Order: sequence, then C-alpha cells, then structure tokens
Amino acid sequence: MARLLSALSLCRGSVMSPGVCVAIPAPILLRTYSAGSSDTEYLHRSIVPTLHYQKSLPRLPIPKLEDSIKRYLNAQTPLLDDEQFRKTDLLARKFQSGIGTKLHEELALIDKQNPQTSYISGPWFDMYLCSRDPVVLNSNPFMSFTPDPKPEYNDQLIRATNMTVSAIRFMKTIRAGYLEPEVFHLNPAKSDTLAFKRLIRLVPSSLSWYGAYMVNAYPLDMSQYFRLFNSTRLPKPNRDELATDEKGRHLLVLRRGHFYVFDVLDKDGNIVQASEIQAHLHHILSDTSSESEFPLGYLTSEERNTWALLRQKLLDNGNQEALRKVDSAVFCLCLDDFPIKDPIHLSHNMLHGSGVNRWYDKSFSIIMMADGTAGVNFEHSWGDGVAIVRFQNEVFKDSTQRPAVSPQSRMANVDSNSAVQELHFHLDDSLKAAISSAKKKFDTTVSSLTIASMVFQRGGKESLKAQKLSPDSVAQLAFQMAFLRQYGQTTATYESCSTAAFKHGRTETIRPASVYTKKCSEAFVIRSSQHSAAELRDMLMECSKYHGTLTKEAAMGQGFDRHLFALRYLAASKGLSLPEIFLDPAYAQINHNVLSTSTLTSPAVHFGGFAPVVSDGFGVGYNVHDDYIGCNVSAYPSRDVAEFVQCVHHSLEDIFKVLEENPVKG
Repeated sequence: MARLLSALSLCRGSVMSPGVCVAIPAPILLRTYSAGSSDTEYLHRSIVPTLHYQKSLPRLPIPKLEDSIKRYLNAQTPLLDDEQFRKTDLLARKFQSGIGTKLHEELALIDKQNPQTSYISGPWFDMYLCSRDPVVLNSNPFMSFTPDPKPEYNDQLIRATNMTVSAIRFMKTIRAGYLEPEVFHLNPAKSDTLAFKRLIRLVPSSLSWYGAYMVNAYPLDMSQYFRLFNSTRLPKPNRDELATDEKGRHLLVLRRGHFYVFDVLDKDGNIVQASEIQAHLHHILSDTSSESEFPLGYLTSEERNTWALLRQKLLDNGNQEALRKVDSAVFCLCLDDFPIKDPIHLSHNMLHGSGVNRWYDKSFSIIMMADGTAGVNFEHSWGDGVAIVRFQNEVFKDSTQRPAVSPQSRMANVDSNSAVQELHFHLDDSLKAAISSAKKKFDTTVSSLTIASMVFQRGGKESLKAQKLSPDSVAQLAFQMAFLRQYGQTTATYESCSTAAFKHGRTETIRPASVYTKKCSEAFVIRSSQHSAAELRDMLMECSKYHGTLTKEAAMGQGFDRHLFALRYLAASKGLSLPEIFLDPAYAQINHNVLSTSTLTSPAVHFGGFAPVVSDGFGVGYNVHDDYIGCNVSAYPSRDVAEFVQCVHHSLEDIFKVLEENPVKG
C-alpha cells in the first residue's frame, strides 16, 4: 500500500458535518460513459460489477499504540502550556504502559475475529445512533448542486422531473450491479481502459483488488451505498435504528408542509414515464392548499428520545400506514415556493430551512427551489459522504447531459388526482402541542446561527502548487492565522479524511493545528516585522510538509483519533472505569473542536456547509479551486463569523504577498 500514500494525499477531500464527519475521495470527476448510453432505465452498464472489488478490499489497520500516543501528544503540544503538557504526557505514557496495552490487545483480537468489517465501523454507528441531539444542525449537512448549464432547464418543474428520473436511474443502476465501481486511478491510461476492465472482471472478487493494485488503481469501499434509497433513521429510546425497505416504489414529495406520494416505478420495476412524473409534480405544484397548520416534519428536528416517544404516539393514533410510506419512499423531494436570494440564503435554506417542508430523517432529500436552485440535505448516521457525492455527480451529469424532459416537452395526459396520494395524519391535541413546541425550539435554534462567506481571488491551487506548497495546507494555515488574529490563541482543529481505501473504512482526523502552524501563524500575525520574506516562506514550507505527513498518515488509517475513540468505547462497553487519559481536561479540549473544517471540490457541487460542532465554534466549509479559494463559515452568537472570514482573507493576503516577494526558484 506504500504507493497509495502520495495518491491518497490528493484524494483526501471531505465533507464534515456537525459533531461527526463525512469524508469523500477527491478529486471527484464526472465520468463519461458510452456503453448503454441510450438505456433510459440506467445511468450506464459497467463492464465491471459494482461490488466486484468489495470482498478483496484491504482491512483498515489498527495503529500501533505507541504511534497513536506519540501522534496524540504531538497534536496536544500547540494547545497546552508546559505544565499542562507534562500532566497530559504522564497520563498518556501511563495509559500506554498499562490499561491501554490490554485494551489495544483486546481490540486487535476482536478485529481479527471480525474480518468482514473494520474495527471502527460498529463503534462509529453507535456514536451516531446513540446521540440524542437533534439531527438538524448537529448532524445533517448540505451540498448544493451547480446550476444546469442550460438556463432554461433551471425551472423548478423541469429540473425536479429530470433529477427525479436521474436519481431513480442511479438507484436502478446500483441495484443491478451496473454502477461503475468507485476507483482511484493513479495511472488511468492503464487501469481506466476497456481492455483492463474486460480482464479484471474475470478475476475472482476475492482477488480483484490485487489485480487493480498491480496497475496503480485503488478501489474504494462502497458498502454504504445500499442505504441511499428507501432508507430512514427511526427514532428509538436511547439508540435509533436504520431502516431500508427496497420494496418501496414511491417518491415522497413535500410542499408547504403537506406530504404526497406517487409511484416512480411500475409493478415490473421499470421507471414511470418522465412525462407522467412531470404531470404528477405539476399537480402537486398546482395544489392551492395553504401551508399545513401543524407541519409534522418539525418532529424530526426534536431531541431524539422526545421524537421517539412522539413517533410512538403517532403510531398509536392510527398513522402506521402513512409513516410506513414516508419511511419506505425512495427518497424525499422538497419543493419550496420561493427563489434563492443569495448564497447565505441558500446555505440557511439547504442546511435547515424553515422546518415546515422537511423530513430530516430520510437518508437524503433533494431540495428544489422555485428558481430551480437545488441541493441535498442528508441524514448522517447511515454513512459518510462517499455515496452522497457520487450520487450528486451522477445525477448532475445525467440530468444535464441526458435530461428526461425539456422546456418543449408535453406532460402526459394522466389522472394525477388518482395517482398522487396526499398523506393525512391523525393528530390529537397532545401531538399538535408537540409540533408547536418543536417549532418553537427549532426557530430559536436556527435563528441563532449566522453564516458568512469569503472568496479570495488572488490565487488558488495552480499557483500554490507552482510554489511547491500543498493547497490544503495553505487553507488550513489561513484558518489558524485567522483564529490567532481574532482571538490571540491556537485552538483545537478538526479536518476529516476518508479511509474509504479500506473495507468498511470510515474517516480519520487530520489535526491541522501543529507546532509548525503555531510558529508560522505567530510569525505572520504577531512578529511579522521580525522575519524576512524568505524566513516566512521557509515556515510555509515546513507547515506544508508536516500537513502532508498528517494527511498521508490519516488516509492510511494511521491517525490517533479513531484508535483512541475505539479504545475508550471498548473500556466503556466492558464497564471499566474510564482510563485517566480520557478524563484529562486536555483530552476534552482537543475533542472540543472549535475549528471544524471540511473541503470538497466537485463539478456537480456548487458549495456545501454545516453548523459548528460546538456552541463556541466555527463550521468551516472550504474549497481550493484552480484560481481562487472560498469558504462558507457558520457560527453561533459566541463567535463573530463575519470578522473570522475577514481574518481568513487577511491571512491569505499575507501568505500570497510573501510568496510573490519570494517565489520558488527553479
């Protein structure tokens, strides 16, 4: 796997949501397919079966305990004073030589007994599903679609129809095993060819990964994809459940808080004619009913135990069939009645909206505005962003290059009154009161969230690579400098990294705050006059080199966060007293991620965002494009988000000024 190190440092792009992270491989490319392009039921028909590589994927390694402790202490160094560090170092060494070794050995034994999965998969599912926080702002992130390049197709009805058809094609393609496997190609001239695909499909699944590896191709885990469709998160006391019912043939459509369903697959599993889907959506958009007096979707924004009790009341009140149709729908389409005003309005609406027209528990919802602006809000517990971003890429490509309907298309002459069913829920006074209470809490919470954005146009990925600097390291350094400039200190920082190169890999954490970024930030912000441009440039190179090391380690499953998390989880599951290392205030501090950061670059995704993971934090979604750098940042009242993005811009100005004064030679 050594050859994968440098490759994965390039494919580390991720999306991270509040409290937890979603990571996806990048660069994310929109593939071009020729085989089966005229097939209206599928996106394409891959020569290599979708899960051909799954059985032979390498297993996620458990790091050596001494390596995790060393990395943990390295990450703590810039955050602690000398006295604090001595205490943390003592507790870490004690853990390593004592109970930590026993826990590590037991973790390794459990992992050996479960070769079908990864050591982090079970604990990570529990972390999500046992959380009692509302999923809104605490878990669900969003990603907005790039507008259709043909302006006339950015019509709400046309785009909703096209995206619905493309989404169902995606569902059918993956279930038939026709979806092209997710593979990172280091040498596409050899591995991304028809000849190689014809050869590798003949290799048994138990050996196929090794065949790909021989030509520098690295298949990625696709085990989460089956939860994309017909799936929902069910609230249960203390631990939620994931439910998937692939028998569902209907789409769930929300408008003005009303729930509608209609079949998008016929009894034989074929996609209903696009003209019929368009007619049914037109019927829903033509409904003149006023906004629902008691929008049920607010309940999905509740604290999870509260929602679990209320859902049981709904079931007891005779709503079993209606809820079954909500849960088993292929996905949720939210039709909003207003256009987007600006990027900040878009972020707020896609991230949380008003609560009236959402069902936050569905695996994902496509949100379609009156002006055709579209995005995805997705529930997080079922998986990371690997599947979601692939879904967005494929749906965007298919709906724009092979649209099912056009502005000139005629809707089918069908009886939508019969085909479209509005779901009605029986609500007693206690349930009505619960909806009103949920709305009040929702409004209070989302009104406290502020979002600001920034675009730095002086340079981007191309110019930074020309300077032999990692673009991601420069963006992360800018965040460190900005926080130091605004608050006078270095703080705990989180950057997610995909471990999808391994079977049931999830994510690992990159810790961008280091002794190098602290030294460099202080040199720029506090003592800039004391250093020459050449000295500052040398510090930038040090930051870039170290960040590259952290990235490669994380991508190879060699970070410390997941390992320590699993050891802590194991101790708790055995009923042991929590080891002192986990009771150390420094451990709590490094996991109180004030700067929660995530990056994604994809042609299909305009931008994305999420709320802070802690009440006094920033949620930083960012992109380093070829010629500019942008970020979309959220915060609660304890932080000034507008000032922070100004400080980020100021920091990037300082960095690029130094690079221009002292460019790389040769």
